[in-house]
Amino acid sequence: MAKVMRVAIYVRVSTGGQTVENQLRELKAWTERAGHQVVRVFEDNGISGAKGRDKRPGLDAMLKAATRREFDLVAVWSSDRLGRSLKDLLETLKSLNETGRQLYIHTQALDTSTATGRMLFQMLGVFAEFEREVIVTRVNAGLARARAEGKRLGRPRKGDASEDTIRAQLSKGTGILKTAKLLNCGTSTVHKVARAMRAETAAA
Repeated sequence: MAKVMRVAIYVRVSTGGQTVENQLRELKAWTERAGHQVVRVFEDNGISGAKGRDKRPGLDAMLKAATRREFDLVAVWSSDRLGRSLKDLLETLKSLNETGRQLYIHTQALDTSTATGRMLFQMLGVFAEFEREVIVTRVNAGLARARAEGKRLGRPRKGDASEDTIRAQLSKGTGILKTAKLLNCGTSTVHKVARAMRAETAAA
């Protein structure tokens, strides 16, 4: 009879608009089919896989729990949930191996308790890092092309309301936030004009 393992699930999404629910559902279903038991779930929501352990509280908590032997195996959806660079992936694998914990990667069906699984895991890390570098290269090339074509980059600029227009609006008793909204200008600009008006009034 196969050994029943205590499973920790680790899930991560890069943006707040995404959800970890799909990853959780699939990993819990696999755990049940394998006859194992989920004992902990660790999450990192809205955190890029390019960030290190110190910026990912869920990953950090999972590795600390591994040190305390709170589970036998950690299950993840794919290798890029753990990290986007080969260095980070290998460091995570090393931390787990040092505590005798195992790693299961669902989309690749890899089990790092085997030599083959460990080798394939490292290969996946290489591909994940390569993919990220390709994306970065494409983004940078697109930005360079946009600059060469004279296109404006970044957020649209606020409207350039004149100081006289802002003064006139504030003189009506309109608040700073409402004035900024009505004139489509930055609140810092309105604050600056308002301070100047108060100083002039005090000096009069």
